[in-house]
Amino acid sequence: MINHGGGVSVELEAAAADSLPQMVGRPKAPPPPGAHCANCGAALEGPYCHACGQEYDRHKRSIFHLIWEAVEGLFHLDGRLSRTLPALFFQPGKLAKDYMEGRLVRHVPPFRTFLVALLLFIFAAEHAIHQITKAQEAQAHAREAALATPAGRAAEAARLRAEAATERNESLAEADKDRAADLKDPDEDKTRVEARYAKATAGAQGRYAASLAKADRLAASRPDPAKAYDGPGLLGSEEARTATLEAIDKASKDSSHSRKDDAAWLTEGLKKAVANPEYYLTVMFAWGHRLAVLLLPIVGLSLALVYMTRRQYFIYDHLLVAMNLLSFAFLTNALGLVLPGAWQPFWFGLVAIWTPVNLYQTLRGAYGSSVAGAIVKTMIVWFSTVFAFTLLVAGLMIFTLGQL
Repeated sequence: MINHGGGVSVELEAAAADSLPQMVGRPKAPPPPGAHCANCGAALEGPYCHACGQEYDRHKRSIFHLIWEAVEGLFHLDGRLSRTLPALFFQPGKLAKDYMEGRLVRHVPPFRTFLVALLLFIFAAEHAIHQITKAQEAQAHAREAALATPAGRAAEAARLRAEAATERNESLAEADKDRAADLKDPDEDKTRVEARYAKATAGAQGRYAASLAKADRLAASRPDPAKAYDGPGLLGSEEARTATLEAIDKASKDSSHSRKDDAAWLTEGLKKAVANPEYYLTVMFAWGHRLAVLLLPIVGLSLALVYMTRRQYFIYDHLLVAMNLLSFAFLTNALGLVLPGAWQPFWFGLVAIWTPVNLYQTLRGAYGSSVAGAIVKTMIVWFSTVFAFTLLVAGLMIFTLGQL
């Protein structure tokens, strides 16, 4: 804030003295005697104008400095970042307390931190999706190349036969187990039990025979790789997608006419999503960006609920704390999404533990909760947020079907 008596406040001077150029090693050259501020014309007595606060700069900058100024202008980074980020990760309660009690100039504004963290998370998620898509395309090309050779088709046929045998044995074992349990039940009709058992075993043997026939066709000739491959994917094989589409059509035909009219968009969306799952995920992710913003009121209202008896805190205070919590979550998850694949399980496992711990530290420091009180409130806020977010994701998946 500006001192009306003339000059910049002590806090702003301290923040300016810690500005980012000093952090990256660019020294502030003192102005020559008699130099004046290029902005307001006041006589300069140091590297910053005492009247308006503008830095004295000879404008002899390198290309690197111009690029850095562009980044700094976009995110408005300065020396406060070196105090805000460590506190966000390791002293979240103290940081939230500073915001709630008005000690703002020493830290990056909470809403700016929240927006930058959200932006970085979106960039990281897009990068991760791009990498997954590239990996899937590489696998598809490798499968296609393998199936173009007799040796590759023979290997794929052997895999199909082995999987078919495993699935048949598991199905028969499950049928035997169910039959034995049902025969012990005195209320069960033995004839019906045997009929169910015969149907289950016949189905398992039929699926096994169909898989063997498919493997034989694959080994004997060069098939269409997209239809021949029955390996893992987003929604399984081409045959699995076809079966799903047929099931959707059958379900829509079995329903009443009025219900079909009401859910026509849903049925059509399901068919499009099954036929083109990659496009469905892309559309859902695009809407998911907006969904992430909704976490702010969800967390804020959860905090207001558990601290409803603390009359000294208002919704504004709870939203400040929620911004801190979500900034931490977005930044840690963004980092995990850009890490090498071998490191990601370890990192996300750490984040799964660290996030509720960060929430606990925030409630202890910001609201002054007791140990037991902070633990209970952490569990309430954590589970209510996860539950609400799960509902939002489910709603988003249904909503996206209508956008296809």
